[in-house]
Amino acid sequence: MSVKILIADDHPLFRAAMSHALQSMQNLELAEASTYPDTLAVLQQDNTIDIVFLDLTMPGNDGLHGLTEIHALYPDVLVVIVTAQENPLIVEKALALGASGFIPKSASVDCIVDAVNKVLDGETWVPAHIQNSPSGDTTSEDFNARLRQLTPHQLKVLRMVADGLLNKQIAYELAISESTVKQHVSAVLKKLGVINRTKAGIAFKHAMHVD
Repeated sequence: MSVKILIADDHPLFRAAMSHALQSMQNLELAEASTYPDTLAVLQQDNTIDIVFLDLTMPGNDGLHGLTEIHALYPDVLVVIVTAQENPLIVEKALALGASGFIPKSASVDCIVDAVNKVLDGETWVPAHIQNSPSGDTTSEDFNARLRQLTPHQLKVLRMVADGLLNKQIAYELAISESTVKQHVSAVLKKLGVINRTKAGIAFKHAMHVD
Protein backbone atom coordinates (compact mmCIF):
# COMPACT_ATOMS: atom_id res chain seq x y z
CA MET A 1 0.00 0.00 0.00
CA SER A 2 1.39 3.39 -0.97
CA VAL A 3 1.95 6.30 1.42
CA LYS A 4 1.03 9.81 0.33
CA ILE A 5 3.00 12.76 1.66
CA LEU A 6 2.08 16.42 1.27
CA ILE A 7 5.12 18.73 1.30
CA ALA A 8 3.81 22.09 2.48
CA ASP A 9 6.52 24.73 2.10
CA ASP A 10 6.76 28.04 0.25
CA HIS A 11 10.30 27.50 -1.07
CA PRO A 12 10.35 25.59 -4.41
CA LEU A 13 13.98 24.55 -3.92
CA PHE A 14 13.24 23.02 -0.53
CA ARG A 15 10.20 21.17 -1.88
CA ALA A 16 12.40 19.82 -4.68
CA ALA A 17 15.06 18.79 -2.15
CA MET A 18 12.48 17.01 0.01
CA SER A 19 11.05 15.23 -3.02
CA HIS A 20 14.54 14.11 -4.02
CA ALA A 21 15.28 12.89 -0.49
CA LEU A 22 12.11 10.80 -0.43
CA GLN A 23 12.54 9.27 -3.89
CA SER A 24 14.60 6.43 -2.43
CA MET A 25 11.53 5.19 -0.54
CA GLN A 26 9.22 2.70 -2.23
CA ASN A 27 5.42 2.98 -2.52
CA LEU A 28 5.48 6.72 -1.93
CA GLU A 29 3.33 9.40 -3.58
CA LEU A 30 4.07 13.10 -3.19
CA ALA A 31 1.89 16.21 -3.33
CA GLU A 32 2.93 19.82 -2.81
CA ALA A 33 1.51 23.09 -1.48
CA SER A 34 3.20 26.50 -1.27
CA THR A 35 0.84 28.30 1.14
CA TYR A 36 -1.15 27.24 4.20
CA PRO A 37 -4.54 27.86 2.51
CA ASP A 38 -3.35 25.66 -0.38
CA THR A 39 -2.38 23.01 2.16
CA LEU A 40 -5.90 22.97 3.61
CA ALA A 41 -7.35 22.87 0.09
CA VAL A 42 -5.26 19.80 -0.82
CA LEU A 43 -6.27 18.04 2.41
CA GLN A 44 -9.92 18.80 1.74
CA GLN A 45 -9.75 17.50 -1.83
CA ASP A 46 -7.58 14.44 -1.18
CA ASN A 47 -8.49 12.14 1.71
CA THR A 48 -5.57 9.81 0.93
CA ILE A 49 -2.90 12.10 2.43
CA ASP A 50 -1.08 10.23 5.21
CA ILE A 51 1.59 12.73 6.27
CA VAL A 52 1.99 16.50 5.97
CA PHE A 53 5.45 18.05 6.14
CA LEU A 54 4.42 21.47 7.44
CA ASP A 55 6.63 24.56 7.32
CA LEU A 56 5.99 26.80 10.34
CA THR A 57 6.69 30.03 8.46
CA MET A 58 4.90 29.44 5.13
CA PRO A 59 2.41 32.16 4.05
CA GLY A 60 -0.87 31.91 5.96
CA ASN A 61 0.52 29.75 8.77
CA ASP A 62 0.55 31.69 12.03
CA GLY A 63 3.10 29.93 14.22
CA LEU A 64 1.74 26.61 15.43
CA HIS A 65 -1.87 27.40 14.51
CA GLY A 66 -1.62 25.40 11.28
CA LEU A 67 -0.61 22.32 13.24
CA THR A 68 -3.52 22.68 15.68
CA GLU A 69 -6.03 23.28 12.90
CA ILE A 70 -4.91 20.33 10.76
CA HIS A 71 -4.91 18.10 13.84
CA ALA A 72 -8.47 19.21 14.67
CA LEU A 73 -9.81 18.93 11.11
CA TYR A 74 -7.95 15.79 10.06
CA PRO A 75 -7.03 13.78 13.18
CA ASP A 76 -5.86 10.78 11.13
CA VAL A 77 -3.29 12.83 9.18
CA LEU A 78 0.20 12.79 10.67
CA VAL A 79 1.90 16.19 10.80
CA VAL A 80 5.67 16.54 10.79
CA ILE A 81 7.00 20.05 11.43
CA VAL A 82 9.76 21.17 9.08
CA THR A 83 11.55 24.40 9.99
CA ALA A 84 14.88 26.17 10.18
CA GLN A 85 14.21 26.82 13.88
CA GLU A 86 15.62 24.30 16.33
CA ASN A 87 14.48 25.79 19.64
CA PRO A 88 13.73 22.91 22.07
CA LEU A 89 10.76 24.86 23.48
CA ILE A 90 9.15 25.06 20.03
CA VAL A 91 9.73 21.33 19.58
CA GLU A 92 8.03 20.58 22.89
CA LYS A 93 5.10 22.84 22.00
CA ALA A 94 4.70 21.16 18.62
CA LEU A 95 4.79 17.64 20.07
CA ALA A 96 2.30 18.57 22.81
CA LEU A 97 -0.02 19.92 20.12
CA GLY A 98 0.06 16.63 18.25
CA ALA A 99 3.03 16.78 15.87
CA SER A 100 4.45 13.36 14.97
CA GLY A 101 7.92 14.68 14.31
CA PHE A 102 10.16 17.71 14.00
CA ILE A 103 12.71 17.88 11.18
CA PRO A 104 15.21 20.77 10.91
CA LYS A 105 15.73 22.03 7.37
CA SER A 106 19.40 21.25 7.85
CA ALA A 107 18.63 17.51 8.20
CA SER A 108 20.39 15.04 5.91
CA VAL A 109 18.62 12.79 3.42
CA ASP A 110 19.19 9.81 5.73
CA CYS A 111 17.60 11.70 8.63
CA ILE A 112 14.53 12.58 6.56
CA VAL A 113 14.04 8.98 5.41
CA ASP A 114 14.54 7.70 8.97
CA ALA A 115 12.01 10.24 10.25
CA VAL A 116 9.36 9.15 7.75
CA ASN A 117 9.87 5.48 8.57
CA LYS A 118 9.67 6.13 12.33
CA VAL A 119 6.53 8.27 11.98
CA LEU A 120 4.85 5.62 9.80
CA ASP A 121 5.68 3.06 12.50
CA GLY A 122 3.76 5.18 15.01
CA GLU A 123 6.82 6.70 16.66
CA THR A 124 7.75 10.34 17.15
CA TRP A 125 10.93 11.53 15.45
CA VAL A 126 13.00 14.38 16.88
CA PRO A 127 16.73 15.06 16.32
CA ALA A 128 18.87 13.63 19.11
CA HIS A 129 20.43 16.99 20.04
CA ILE A 130 16.96 18.43 20.64
CA GLN A 131 15.66 15.35 22.47
CA ASN A 132 18.31 15.91 25.10
CA SER A 133 17.35 19.54 25.73
CA PRO A 134 14.02 19.54 27.61
CA SER A 135 12.68 22.89 28.77
CA GLY A 136 10.78 21.47 31.73
CA ASP A 137 7.85 23.80 31.05
CA THR A 138 5.13 21.48 32.32
CA THR A 139 2.51 24.27 32.51
CA SER A 140 2.74 24.94 28.77
CA GLU A 141 2.75 21.22 28.03
CA ASP A 142 -0.49 20.81 30.00
CA PHE A 143 -2.18 23.73 28.23
CA ASN A 144 -1.10 22.50 24.80
CA ALA A 145 -2.46 19.05 25.57
CA ARG A 146 -5.78 20.68 26.52
CA LEU A 147 -5.81 22.60 23.22
CA ARG A 148 -5.88 19.28 21.39
CA GLN A 149 -9.29 18.57 22.94
CA LEU A 150 -10.93 21.47 21.08
CA THR A 151 -13.15 20.88 18.07
CA PRO A 152 -12.42 22.74 14.80
CA HIS A 153 -15.23 25.24 15.53
CA GLN A 154 -14.00 25.82 19.09
CA LEU A 155 -10.49 26.38 17.77
CA LYS A 156 -11.72 29.00 15.30
CA VAL A 157 -13.65 30.78 18.05
CA LEU A 158 -10.62 30.74 20.36
CA ARG A 159 -8.39 32.22 17.66
CA MET A 160 -10.89 35.05 17.13
CA VAL A 161 -11.15 35.62 20.87
CA ALA A 162 -7.35 35.86 20.99
CA ASP A 163 -7.52 38.44 18.17
CA GLY A 164 -9.83 40.56 20.33
CA LEU A 165 -13.12 40.00 18.49
CA LEU A 166 -16.40 40.37 20.39
CA ASN A 167 -19.05 37.63 20.39
CA LYS A 168 -21.22 39.48 17.85
CA GLN A 169 -18.21 39.93 15.55
CA ILE A 170 -17.34 36.24 15.80
CA ALA A 171 -20.97 35.35 15.10
CA TYR A 172 -20.90 37.49 11.95
CA GLU A 173 -17.57 36.06 10.73
CA LEU A 174 -18.67 32.46 11.23
CA ALA A 175 -22.31 33.02 10.18
CA ILE A 176 -23.66 31.57 13.43
CA SER A 177 -25.81 32.98 16.23
CA GLU A 178 -24.33 34.93 19.11
CA SER A 179 -25.73 32.36 21.55
CA THR A 180 -23.85 29.62 19.69
CA VAL A 181 -20.65 31.66 20.02
CA LYS A 182 -21.27 31.97 23.76
CA GLN A 183 -21.69 28.19 23.98
CA HIS A 184 -18.41 27.67 22.12
CA VAL A 185 -16.58 30.16 24.34
CA SER A 186 -17.96 28.49 27.47
CA ALA A 187 -16.85 25.06 26.22
CA VAL A 188 -13.39 26.41 25.35
CA LEU A 189 -12.89 27.93 28.80
CA LYS A 190 -13.96 24.68 30.45
CA LYS A 191 -11.67 22.50 28.30
CA LEU A 192 -8.70 24.82 28.75
CA GLY A 193 -9.27 25.25 32.48
CA VAL A 194 -9.15 29.07 32.39
CA ILE A 195 -11.55 31.48 34.09
CA ASN A 196 -12.19 34.04 31.32
CA ARG A 197 -11.75 34.76 27.63
CA THR A 198 -8.88 37.18 28.24
CA LYS A 199 -6.77 34.51 29.91
CA ALA A 200 -7.74 32.03 27.19
CA GLY A 201 -6.64 34.45 24.46
CA ILE A 202 -3.32 35.23 26.12
CA ALA A 203 -2.55 31.56 26.74
CA PHE A 204 -3.46 30.67 23.15
CA LYS A 205 -1.17 33.34 21.69
CA HIS A 206 1.66 32.12 23.91
CA ALA A 207 1.08 28.53 22.80
CA MET A 208 1.12 29.47 19.11
CA HIS A 209 4.20 31.72 19.37
CA VAL A 210 7.37 30.33 17.80
CA ASP A 211 9.89 33.22 17.84
